[in-house]
This record gives sequence, structure tokens and C-alpha cells, in this order.
Amino acid sequence: MKDIDYMRLAIQLAKQGCGWVNPNPMVGAVIVKEGSIIGQGYHKKYGELHAERIALAGCQASAKGATLYVTLEPCCHHGRTPPCTDAIIESGITRVVVGSGDPNPLVAGKGIEILRSHGIEVIENTAKDECDKLNESFFHYIQSRTPYVVMKYAMTMDGKIATYTGKSQWITGPEARRRVHEDRHRYSAIMVGVGTVLADDPMLTCRLENSRNPLRIICDTNLRTPVNANIVTTNDAAPTLIATAVTEAKRHKPYLDAGCEIMVLPQKDNHIDLNSLMIKLGEKQIDSLLLEGGGTLNWSALKNGIVNKIQAYMAPKVFGGSGKSPVEGLGVTRPNEAFRLKKPVITQVGEDILLESEVIWCLQES
Repeated sequence: MKDIDYMRLAIQLAKQGCGWVNPNPMVGAVIVKEGSIIGQGYHKKYGELHAERIALAGCQASAKGATLYVTLEPCCHHGRTPPCTDAIIESGITRVVVGSGDPNPLVAGKGIEILRSHGIEVIENTAKDECDKLNESFFHYIQSRTPYVVMKYAMTMDGKIATYTGKSQWITGPEARRRVHEDRHRYSAIMVGVGTVLADDPMLTCRLENSRNPLRIICDTNLRTPVNANIVTTNDAAPTLIATAVTEAKRHKPYLDAGCEIMVLPQKDNHIDLNSLMIKLGEKQIDSLLLEGGGTLNWSALKNGIVNKIQAYMAPKVFGGSGKSPVEGLGVTRPNEAFRLKKPVITQVGEDILLESEVIWCLQES
């Protein structure tokens, strides 16, 4: 096997930490000596040992003279766990192959520098694109301290997210809906507007086995969420945070009594300030967020520059008529003012198509 083969094994290991390690990165590690794998591991849960230390602890032979393959640059600072660079040096490993550099200012090249200063050969950027893809949320969060936001919607091939009567269940098939639940497990939070709560009374939980529920966030400027809504009455299943501009304590009390958290925010354009919300969520260590809002919230999120990626599920159906659009609001005035996307990826999901693109945040001048 070549370096890239061992690194891809480490990537598969890292993926097992998906949803459990936030706001930490997913990391996998493989230790190879004389052509045989003698140890492997992955970061299993936030606050627990990192992949390198787990791989070393499980070694079936001495790691002296071995090669370590790790998807992310080893940490070199004291956090919830001690530095992995110390464990690597003490083990006698003589070669380290790294996938991604760590943009965390506490690491950012220092881990690699420390290893090299101790005579360890370090090979960088092996399967870099694949390793970077693992941790796009972490990379954004650790540098901006705001959540990585994925706007997701399902639509027909004529661009409708509901019929003219407002009905939307179900546009996509079961395979696409399962994929959405996998993302609810993957990301730390899920966010909707109060309009979605009033129209659909959703639960917004992850309905997969061996999964975790995201923090549920409602953008509710004027606090119109019904106290008997599913998202309010099921805090034993998943926590709920209501972001509002209402300051009166007596208006908050029924929600607080139900176990919800209230976050009071300033207004911007008659809605809660989404940029302020992202800062506050970052302070709560919410590193990633799945936006499942309607057209109004989606437009506001784009207009305020908080969206990092768009996921559009397209079903082979046509509704016609005056059904709702996935992004509404005022819209842009001219085509060259459009929000631009890059790196499109198309995936067949059952009978549906998933189109994913990253948002470019340097709009062309008009």
C-alpha cells in the first residue's frame, strides 16, 4: 500500500466521529511499521482522546521507527487533552504523513514544526482535498468563531418548494429524506423561521438509530411560536433555542417553563439580526448549522452573508402554478448582482438529485 492508501483508511476512520466530536474536527490515524498496520484510531467524542493517542494506545507492537498517517496536523497545545506531538515524539515514530494543516491559531504549522525539530520526517498534504472536506465546518468555525451554515431545501424541477395550497410533504423520496437526517446528526444545530413552525409544526429531530439531535433554533422576531408547538413541548428529546427581539420577561416565561432557551437579539430590517445571532451561537460552541427555513428566512440569510453552502434537492416533479420559491424576499435587481456559487457537486440520491455549491462572498460589482 502507498501513503495515500493508508491516508484514505485514516479518513474512513475519522468519519466514524461524525456528529460526536463537534466543535472539534474529525480525525483518523493509522500507524504502520514494516508494511503492517500496528495501530489505528479516531477521535470518538468531544473531550476524549485524540486519534493519535488512541492509535498509539492500541498498538500491537512498539511504534519505534513506524510511520503515522493522520488526517489533520497533530495538536501541540494543552486543551481538554494533552498535546499529541508529545505522544508522537515519546513513541519513537520517525515519520509522520499529514493530510490537512490545522488552521487553529494554537496549532497552524506549529505541530509540524515541533515534530521536525525532533528529527521526525513530516510529509504534508497527502490526500489534502479529501482530508479538508472532512472538516469544512471546523475550518470555518475555528477561524471565524461563527457556525458554518448550510442552507438546505427541497424543490421540484420547476423550482417550487410547495404547491399553491402550501402543501410540501413530500417533495423528495425516502433516500433524500434519510440524507437530510444524516446531516441533522452531522451538524450541531438546525434553524427555521417561525413561519415554518406555524405552517408545519415540525419536530426537527434526527430520526436515525445511534444518532444525536441538533440544537433546534427558531428565528422568531415577535415571539409568535405557539407554546404547544412540538418544538417547544419536546425539550426532553432535543433542546430548543428561540431567538427573538421581544424583551418582556412575562412573554418569555411560558417558553422558559417548557425548558426552552430564549436569546434576545437586536433587530435589523424588522427581523432579528442574523449576524448577531451567529456570533452568539459561536460563543456557545455551535460550529455548524443546517438552515431548513422557508423562502423569507433563506433570503435574509443570504442577504446578511451567513450562508456558506447551499444544498438543493431536486425531485423529478413539476407543481406549476404559484407555489413558493426556495428563496423569496425582494431579490436582486439585475442578473450580475446574483449570489454566486462555486464547486458544484451533483449526487443522485434515490430518484432525486442533490446539487451542492459553496457560496462566493465577493459579489461582482454592478
